[in-house]
Amino acid sequence: MNFFMELLLLLPIIIYSYIEAFVKLFIPVKRKSVSGELVLITGAGHGIGRVTAYEFANRQSRLVLWDINKHGVEETAAECRRLGATAHAFVVDCSKREEIYSAAEKVKKDIGDVTILVNNAGVITTADLLSTQDHQIQKMFEVNILAHYWTTKAFLPAMMKNNHGHIVTVASAAGHFAASFMVTYSSSKFAAVGFHKALTQELSALGKDGIKTSCLCSVFINTGFVKNPSIRLMKVLEPEKVANKLLEGILTNQKMIFVPSFLKIHLILEKILPDHALAAVYKLQKIQFDAVLGYRNRVISD
Repeated sequence: MNFFMELLLLLPIIIYSYIEAFVKLFIPVKRKSVSGELVLITGAGHGIGRVTAYEFANRQSRLVLWDINKHGVEETAAECRRLGATAHAFVVDCSKREEIYSAAEKVKKDIGDVTILVNNAGVITTADLLSTQDHQIQKMFEVNILAHYWTTKAFLPAMMKNNHGHIVTVASAAGHFAASFMVTYSSSKFAAVGFHKALTQELSALGKDGIKTSCLCSVFINTGFVKNPSIRLMKVLEPEKVANKLLEGILTNQKMIFVPSFLKIHLILEKILPDHALAAVYKLQKIQFDAVLGYRNRVISD
């Protein structure tokens, strides 16, 4: 088929896609069942990882929980069991590739093939770039993005063999919108969003339509990682609300999950506004949090 014919056929596909999206605004999307699925969640000892585990436990999923904090991950596992789910807790440092691969082999051998992978573990340092230590930069990239590669390489082969699975990337609004005083964190989350998009495209090109992907991008969450966060016209989100939206996105196979949903409007503004106007929008939002300016040796707000 020549290029012009393909271009001509593209138009009805675009029109159909718009009509389909419009209809979905009024017709509830069918939710899939995750009962019996083997779900692995990294960073499950606290925050989003913990409450996401509870959401899956309430839906009769089987759980494999990873975290660097032994007490935290065992606490999460105990609550999941109380909710009626089977839960296995592992102490895993997601900044260490070989530790990830070793734990993954143990999971596959002793428990089974993971069918839903939630790459949630993350770390953050809020400081200007020159005050961010080299080891902090390295750690953020190791945990926030490189770990996604290692876990996906470990568990994707079984998903591809069965053409069944779901890979979830927990990114951030900072992975779409650049953030001062968290240059490294924001960069690592941009990488996570890119990983999700490229992996989605690759699975489609390989014809693996049974493997779904989702990416969560939210504003500040009340987990204690960022000190004293605030943003004009938005509330700092509670982990329970974000986890609920994440599960809704997974159950309906949403590719990109924005919390709050009107972040989509901001994404459009990013693409169409001139630089000067965009800078004014950022200033209007008045994003604030505690950050360290090392050369001044004090805590500031952006």
